[in-house]
Amino acid sequence: MSFFASNIKLLRKRRGRTQDDVAFLLDMKRPTLSGYENEVAQPGLEALVAFSKYYNVSIDTLVKVDLSQLSESQLSQLERGYDIFVTGSKLRVLATTVDSQNEENIEMVSEKAKAGYRTGFADPEFIKVLPTFQMPFLSKQKKYRSFQVSGDSMLPIPEGSWVTCEFVQNWNLVRDRHAYVIHTLNDGVVFKVVENLIKTEGKLRLHSLNPIYEPYEVHVNDIREVWKFVNFISSQIPEANSPVDQLSNQFSQLKKEVESIKSKLKNQNPLQGKTGNLFED
Repeated sequence: MSFFASNIKLLRKRRGRTQDDVAFLLDMKRPTLSGYENEVAQPGLEALVAFSKYYNVSIDTLVKVDLSQLSESQLSQLERGYDIFVTGSKLRVLATTVDSQNEENIEMVSEKAKAGYRTGFADPEFIKVLPTFQMPFLSKQKKYRSFQVSGDSMLPIPEGSWVTCEFVQNWNLVRDRHAYVIHTLNDGVVFKVVENLIKTEGKLRLHSLNPIYEPYEVHVNDIREVWKFVNFISSQIPEANSPVDQLSNQFSQLKKEVESIKSKLKNQNPLQGKTGNLFED
């Protein structure tokens, strides 16, 4: 089954163009374009190439994928050039939910839900039972999800905070020294600062904000999803970087102890005591 007719009509309307507009830009007659959109005529190879270049969508996608079934965020990313057949990246179909206004929800993945999310992240039945909310100030053209932070590896962001993130379709665009939620095969959902080594080593190096944790690497074959950090919500006021403060306090205490030892040694030095007696009456 070909979805070409419905797809080119959908893409045209999303750009706000008329049939006359597109026909003129593609150097074809309007009745010809109308015939393609209404499945009265079948396009040849030259026409397929023209539509592919105009919409920046591969011929395979135009013919084989029902674009009407994609979410708004998926369509938006497709229109920005993140087509699997164009970029060569693996297709990442994202299960998502929408509200009564057909706007995408922000699903909440709690600490308890992470175990189920590990295997159910692509299952629409699992995703639709997650709690949802909306943030009106976020872009409607992007997909967001919120994950609960566990542990102390990302202090000063407190444990139990909710980090809201934007779905990343093209992993090559992951930026160094930015925070991401990485869904991995072995470790599940982790929140880390990322170093992108995909082009050179096929890996991401993950760093914690808490310096007591060593960085580690994860291969792209073990990654299931990448979400870029946007903001976090917490009922706690973030504390100062406690490991750094602790080291500073320990250093200050050690310095005081050294000074105290020096002072005691000076007072107990026999020569100093004898020398002092030379000046006595």
